[in-house]
Parts: sequence; C-alpha cells; structure tokens
Amino acid sequence: MTFIPRIVPIAAATVLALSSASIAFADEIYVTNGVAINGYDPVAYFTDHKPVKGTQEFSTSYKDATFYFASASHRDAFAKDPEHYAPQYGGYCAYGTAEGHKAPTQPQAFTVVDDKLYLNYNDKVLGTWRSDISGYIKKANTNWDAVRAQPAP
Repeated sequence: MTFIPRIVPIAAATVLALSSASIAFADEIYVTNGVAINGYDPVAYFTDHKPVKGTQEFSTSYKDATFYFASASHRDAFAKDPEHYAPQYGGYCAYGTAEGHKAPTQPQAFTVVDDKLYLNYNDKVLGTWRSDISGYIKKANTNWDAVRAQPAP
C-alpha cells in the first residue's frame, strides 16, 4: 500500500511540470486579438523600412501565432525564413526583455540591427534603447529564456 502514495505525488509533480512547460512558452510571441505584433507585417520592416499593416488575406502561422503580411510575397518570404524576419524576443519589447520582463510593443517603435528586428514599448523607450543598443541586446539575449517563460503582460 505504501507504493501508491509515493506514485501519486510523483505523477502529480510530473503532470504539473509538463503543464508548466507547455504554458511557459504559450506566450512566446506577442499577440493581441489573436494576431502577432499587432497585425503588422514583419517583413515590411526590412523591405519598406517602416511599419506596414498586414491583412488576414496574407497570413501564416509561426510558433502557434498568426502573422499578417501586406502581400503574398512578404508572406512567402517569411514562410521560407521565419527566424530571419520574426522580431527578436517574440515581438515583446526589447528593452523590457533586457530589464527582465515582458512588455507589449508599438509598431513605430522599432530598430533593425544586424539584420534583426527589435520592437519597443513606445517612442520614449525606443530612445532609451537606442542609447545603448549593443548593451541592451546583450542583456536581453541573456534574459530571454527566463522572460520567455513569463506570462504575457
């Protein structure tokens, strides 16, 4: 009989650990109203050098998030190389990630550095981010695994 009480806590702990792991990355991509990065086209930041609203007509899924694009060619480019075009830190605020927490982003508060897209909370935070981009990138890269596991703000 002592065998059952030992298994129950172990089984419960295993289920809890597995549940936590699946929940931990459920919010890996910044999503509002079911769409990643406020519905903006991540490829446009590279090609048009500005935020461009995407449409449901040109959409694809990546890491369980739906991304919108302004054109079929942008969608197709993303589908071929999502790691290149997807914003760093799942589209959460790069500065917030450097500071150790998730924060939403605004589409106009962005930078492209070394061919990677970084989004920020707002224009004021973008200014702070730009004061030490390389330092903040190092901090954010170090923090991302822990921040990724946090629930969405």
